[in-house]
Amino acid sequence: MISASGQDDREAPIHGDMLEAILAHVPIIDLVPASHVSTAWKRAVVSSLRHFHKPKPWLIVHSRATMHAYDPRSHVWVEIKQPSINHVSTVRSSHSNFLYALSPSKLSFSLDPLHLTWHHGDAPKIWRVDPVVAAVGRWVVVAGGVCEFEDDPLAVEIYDIESRVWSACESMPSILKDSSSSTWLSVASDDRKLFVTEKHSGVTHTFNPETRTWSRPYDLRSDPSTFYSVIAFSDGRLILIGMIGDVEIVTGIKLWRVKDCEGFECEEIGEMPLKFLEKLKNESFQFSSIGVCFAGNVVNIYNPSTAEEVVVCEFVDGCCRWWSVRNVVASDGRMVFTSSKVGIEDVHKALRSENRRFRLYGGQPRVS
Repeated sequence: MISASGQDDREAPIHGDMLEAILAHVPIIDLVPASHVSTAWKRAVVSSLRHFHKPKPWLIVHSRATMHAYDPRSHVWVEIKQPSINHVSTVRSSHSNFLYALSPSKLSFSLDPLHLTWHHGDAPKIWRVDPVVAAVGRWVVVAGGVCEFEDDPLAVEIYDIESRVWSACESMPSILKDSSSSTWLSVASDDRKLFVTEKHSGVTHTFNPETRTWSRPYDLRSDPSTFYSVIAFSDGRLILIGMIGDVEIVTGIKLWRVKDCEGFECEEIGEMPLKFLEKLKNESFQFSSIGVCFAGNVVNIYNPSTAEEVVVCEFVDGCCRWWSVRNVVASDGRMVFTSSKVGIEDVHKALRSENRRFRLYGGQPRVS
């Protein structure tokens, strides 16, 4: 349009580096429609994700029929409304983005980042109340947690996702007889092995689904003042997170990297700053345990009793970068935490799926 002064009043198009810089501050769920504006915008979206603010793993909180996800790249919470999933039993998570529900008649589980797809199969042959359940490569391992009237309290069964067949395996080590449930054990897995750590002793075993056998025990505790330990995988490395002090007074939380998963030699990689340790405490609840969920190079640490604040540690160039974020659904009853690497294609797929809706919340983390 030409104004009375003879000047062209049309706005100059935004493109190139300027467009990429602007898109770098846009939440991923808004980048999906932006990528459909034009071919140039699609290239700008891809470039902004690759060269500016790269996506970071989402923290996902499952409560009732709704998921809430925190996107640390954009510092926003996203409410994800989805169709109700009819599970016979309560949904749980044991590691990373693995969700499952186990009943005497059925096993259901989901492994994709936003849990769009659920797999369903028969339940294991042995009735269990609180077993360890984990995904290892093409298998789902179900161990321990056996009901009192069953013969073997340490029984192990594996479910082949491809053939949908259950197989019995070597039982859990006898040293775990009094702690063979998910309440007392922390688990982590890669594509080959399941790692199981007794939370209070730090004693760790591995299970190989290929050979269906368990390893000898290892003690992961590098610090003798560690009284509670949990494990997880971060970018292919086994990480140990330990609470220092005792049940009455927690003096610190430290992180170690397992340098060698054969000899289990550990090296300390960081300690939670005291101001973030204080955020995990609550006057109304005893602070004697922690929950964690990992994805990529980010670990989320929370107090299972309240989960009002989640402390986040990101591994950057061999160092720990800490911040915390307020849990927007902390008062919404029972919660299950997972963490996933979520890309624009995952969000696009979710938006195309039936009855899923996204809604943004505000919110900024406090960075140390």
